[in-house]
Amino acid sequence: MDNELRSDIAAWLLEVGVNSQPSDGLATSILLFASLLIAAIAYYITRKVFVKAVNAMIRKSAVTWDDIFMRYGVLEKLALLIPIMVLDLLIPIILTHQDLLGTIIDRAMSVLVVIFVIRAIYSCLDAVNEIADVRQISRRLPVKSFVQLFKLFLFFIGFIISISVIADQSPIYFLSGLGVATGLVMLVFRDTILGFVAGIQLAANRMVSKGDWIQMDKYGADGAVDEVSLNTVKVRNWDNTITMIPAYALVSDAFKNWRGMSEKGGRRIKRSLNIDVNSIHFLTEEDMTRLSKVNYLKDYFPKMVSEINHANEQVSDIEMPVNGRRLTNVGTFRAYLDAYLKNNNKLHKDMTLMVRQLAPTTQGLPIELYVFTNDTRWAFYEGIQADIFDHIFAILPEFGLKAFQNPTGEDIRSIKPESAAH
Repeated sequence: MDNELRSDIAAWLLEVGVNSQPSDGLATSILLFASLLIAAIAYYITRKVFVKAVNAMIRKSAVTWDDIFMRYGVLEKLALLIPIMVLDLLIPIILTHQDLLGTIIDRAMSVLVVIFVIRAIYSCLDAVNEIADVRQISRRLPVKSFVQLFKLFLFFIGFIISISVIADQSPIYFLSGLGVATGLVMLVFRDTILGFVAGIQLAANRMVSKGDWIQMDKYGADGAVDEVSLNTVKVRNWDNTITMIPAYALVSDAFKNWRGMSEKGGRRIKRSLNIDVNSIHFLTEEDMTRLSKVNYLKDYFPKMVSEINHANEQVSDIEMPVNGRRLTNVGTFRAYLDAYLKNNNKLHKDMTLMVRQLAPTTQGLPIELYVFTNDTRWAFYEGIQADIFDHIFAILPEFGLKAFQNPTGEDIRSIKPESAAH
């Protein structure tokens, strides 16, 4: 079709008396200048009339995705094809009698057409990637990985077509040669291939998405995922440093994803305090009278006293502390903590809420809190946790309990000389 159009234009030029001979440099120069002028006018009309009109329609439209295409200048890049195609059509006609120069320019223009087409498609792909980010599709699918892979594929296709145009050979001729170099291609693009396969696995199993908080100690990553690309996963750590993790490492190695915490709306507090075993004792009548005035224990004491009295009815020598059942200060403390946590409006009531006693160690008796806050934001979570333990440490003396603490220099200095001698 191109050759037929060129023949028609050449015949028309001959009819009007325009002929570019090798010896007629002036006529050739004039025709070349006229071709450039026509190409410039065609580009101006396309850019200032057609593209401007379409962009005006896009701005007025109700949808937003077309605005993203406009911002990436897809139409502007396509408009560059017009002058190239005009020159590709006219210059070989003008240089009919200069075969070598005409062939070189013709092939150069064809290569430029391929380059500008791929450039416009790249802009379309970038726009698609941004639309996926805006619509939160990237949280479910690694869109950027697919975009990058398609760009790589287009690059190879464009490269092969360009080489075939320059060499005046069929693209199939060069594609057939790639089979021989498959091993080399696999070696050079090993990370890219592994990254693409890993990206599919990450997407299919929803292992990691943009915005997830992940922790991978092997790579020093602990923060939010900024970007999932073809080869790497970009993590912005909480100290604002950036960690780049190979995509296939997230499939082959272990990592922690905190997405479930965010989706469920509860963040776990799992912390214990160690009670000095020497401060644990049975409650006296005076202790029970005093602690029964605590609001969170008003229901606890009547119930437990009734249960203990019933259990001790058949017990002889009840005056002996080891006989029968009795309330302890640490047991009452656990009951208080349970009621206190259940009435804390900053804790998630639909998740596990437990106060438990762990096995005693040389550091004392651990009392562990296992609860979930209803605010997963880091700063708020730390504040809630600190408030709870501030309160717990402050009320320990009310139950006659002491927190275990290794002796310090102040403790050693407070020992009286006579006590040390003894």
